[in-house]
Amino acid sequence: MRLVTYRSSPVSAARLGALEDDLVVDVQRLGLVHGTDLPSDMLDFIDLGPTAVTALRQLITVSRAAWPVAAVLPAVNVQLLAPIPRPRKNIFGIGLNYVEHVAESSRTLDTAKELPKQPVIFSKPPTCIIGPGAAIVHNARLTQQLDWEVELAVIIGRRACRVSEDQALSYVFGYSVMIDVSARDCRRAGQWIYSKGQDTFGPFGPCIVTADDIADPQALDLWLTVNGQMKQQSNTRHMLFKVPHLIADISAGMTLEPGDIIATGTPEGVGAGRTPQEWLWPGDVVEAGVQDIGTIRHPVVAI
Repeated sequence: MRLVTYRSSPVSAARLGALEDDLVVDVQRLGLVHGTDLPSDMLDFIDLGPTAVTALRQLITVSRAAWPVAAVLPAVNVQLLAPIPRPRKNIFGIGLNYVEHVAESSRTLDTAKELPKQPVIFSKPPTCIIGPGAAIVHNARLTQQLDWEVELAVIIGRRACRVSEDQALSYVFGYSVMIDVSARDCRRAGQWIYSKGQDTFGPFGPCIVTADDIADPQALDLWLTVNGQMKQQSNTRHMLFKVPHLIADISAGMTLEPGDIIATGTPEGVGAGRTPQEWLWPGDVVEAGVQDIGTIRHPVVAI
């Protein structure tokens, strides 16, 4: 299933929906039609666990022949928000997780040229998240080196503490797309959170595809364009540390909880790694996508 958070008008509350062709099916309202209690919020739905996914999938299957009018809206008439508009915790970011990106970063960002022996983990605060179509802010007072990174985002579905790699994927609720926007000149003594955690630096969406619809998270093409020109194009099979390893590694010391997000790293092709270097400027448009999930598109605006 493709789950979204949407708003039906500029003043309406955010609600949980499921994308079905050209329709958004309101999850709570569909449940009410069938006498099933389902939430209107993505995090509340994730908290219910796999039984909620199964129940919703069954309701959608029996409703396709004749959608309840009260439960559906044309997708073109709604505004998609970030699937989780306000995560409960910081996003777990993974740095230097594609071999070619390690090489380009060592040339231009003063990182080590050797491959990491363990995942490189940083974080992005919940306040950085923006939904599809929202603007990425370029604050010239803070940065002249605004950069892009397309990433597969993993959303945790249940409490994970010291899980094994063999079991790790069973803790995944679903997958999405994230752009890890980075102000390269805002790194401080090797620390990345101010560089990567500023407001609007976490474009996220357009949906969460539930884990049962992604056969292999390590077989997904991902790409990013700036003003229609391809900048990054790779496949998640090239990750240095695969998704199960990341979950096992993080949960070895920090408990992962339902709704937690792991941004799994970016392939080569970032602006800092180019010759000459390239940066995002007001007026640019960034588009990023992951196979079988979707695409997000964001303008860059000055502040």
